[in-house]
Amino acid sequence: MVRTPLTPEERERGERLGRLLRQARGGRSMAEVAASAGISAETLRKIETGRAPTPAFFTVAALARVLGLSMDELAGRCAPVEV
Repeated sequence: MVRTPLTPEERERGERLGRLLRQARGGRSMAEVAASAGISAETLRKIETGRAPTPAFFTVAALARVLGLSMDELAGRCAPVEV
C-alpha cells in the first residue's frame, strides 16, 4: 500500500496535536498515559513528536479521555489556522 504524501497543513496539524497532548500529559510519564489509553508508548511518542501526524480517530479519542480533553477542544485547537 502506497501512502499519499502529507500536505504541509496536515503535518502542521499533526504537530499541533502532538504539542497539545504533550502539554496535557504534564508530569505524567509517557508509559503511564499510553498504557491507560491502550496504546504503546512508542505510538504516543510518535504522535507527540509529529512523526505520526494522522493517528487513528480511536487512538486520539482514547488519549483525550485519559488526559481529560474533549474531542471538540482537540478538534478546535488542531484545526487549520485561518490566515
